[in-house]
Amino acid sequence: MSSGAERVLVVEDERAQREALRQYLGRTGFRVDVAASGEEAVNKLAAETYVFLITDLRLPGMDGLSVVRKAHELNEEIVVLLITAFASVESAVEALRVGAHDYLLKPLILEEVERKVRGLLAHKKLIQENALLRRALQQRNANHELFANSPVMRDVLEWVDRAAKTMATLLLTGETGTGKEVIARAIHRASAAHDEPFLAVNIAAVPENMVESELFGHEKGAFTGAERRRDGLLRAAGNGTVFLDEIAELSPAVQAKLLRVLESREVQPLGNDGTVPFEARIMAATHRDLGQMVEDETFREDLYYRLNVLQIRVPPLRERPEDVPALVHQILERHANRSGFSAPLVTAEAMRTLSHHPWKGNVRELSNVLERALILADDGRIDLEQLPPDVSRSDAGLGLEHAIERAERSHIAMVLRLCEGSREKVASELGISPATLYRRLEKLGLRGD
Repeated sequence: MSSGAERVLVVEDERAQREALRQYLGRTGFRVDVAASGEEAVNKLAAETYVFLITDLRLPGMDGLSVVRKAHELNEEIVVLLITAFASVESAVEALRVGAHDYLLKPLILEEVERKVRGLLAHKKLIQENALLRRALQQRNANHELFANSPVMRDVLEWVDRAAKTMATLLLTGETGTGKEVIARAIHRASAAHDEPFLAVNIAAVPENMVESELFGHEKGAFTGAERRRDGLLRAAGNGTVFLDEIAELSPAVQAKLLRVLESREVQPLGNDGTVPFEARIMAATHRDLGQMVEDETFREDLYYRLNVLQIRVPPLRERPEDVPALVHQILERHANRSGFSAPLVTAEAMRTLSHHPWKGNVRELSNVLERALILADDGRIDLEQLPPDVSRSDAGLGLEHAIERAERSHIAMVLRLCEGSREKVASELGISPATLYRRLEKLGLRGD
């Protein structure tokens, strides 16, 4: 028997039942000690550390309720299973109140006892793992809502720190739902302008004829319905940040005006012949390939380079499965708080499935799935049954090709950090040509500068 097997104490005054439990549980991998009375049990609990206690309710001398109370005084982490007869159900409920975790009615079925023990121990482990993740989540939230267990996100966080030290214009790229605005807000919070406003606008959601007014402002009477003067976002943000999401959706006319604004650091409100200076920092984001749009002549090249002073690519969730558990707990806490629920536990199998799912909709899709699971988690746990069929049945990410690509990405990211981003040094260390390295960086979505 392994010395690392979990220790169980069985307290039962009937010798035949006591020995049956000792032998059966011993054969199934536990280290089992037995006691014939409450007093003997307390002595053993004081002398040894047990992870699990099985005790009969009715014992000679000290009864089972007293044993449960004493067990928790000596070891608050111990898991307790009570054994009782039909006539003692009310006492069993009292035992649950004072610290027992579950109870079984006699006559006992040994297989059922083992299932109950393993189930309660698994539940305890799940609680501990969830508590550790929540503590880690709280510590990280003290800085920003970003999780960097994966190499690609550690690279992003390095750029977040760099970007926070400057007021240079920033371009955030990445698929829809990856959290580009979360990155932008993290940079703003870490910057010297953290006490100034952070104003965000989704260009695609603003009617085309209103974009100029939204960004640059207007005077009273500048157009039909302009009943009062309005500062645009660039001026309203003061010394803070303006986040322009879906920047690729700007019309050619507004692209030209935004370019002039970025070059002069002045805006011309609609209906005003003069210009007004502004101080806000501009961060822009898109899920589209602006470089390709420049080649297709649908986005101005000069504006692209003006926006692209600093660029951060936010990787899709499928490239950073190591970050999923922390994200799951953060999102569940947020949904639970909003709904007035307690955040449920997530089983190991459910978490493994969530981590391997491809998440075409990225963090936004994950959030929707978890909001649904929270509603269905009647017993305070999220397992495969609470996940949508397309997620629970997914085996994406388990294939050999995917695993090799993930390992390659992790290794190259590590060498990039060790070589401080020098592509020549990285190529030399990896034993490949710079051209091959460039292609791998492009495919894996890694930065080499």
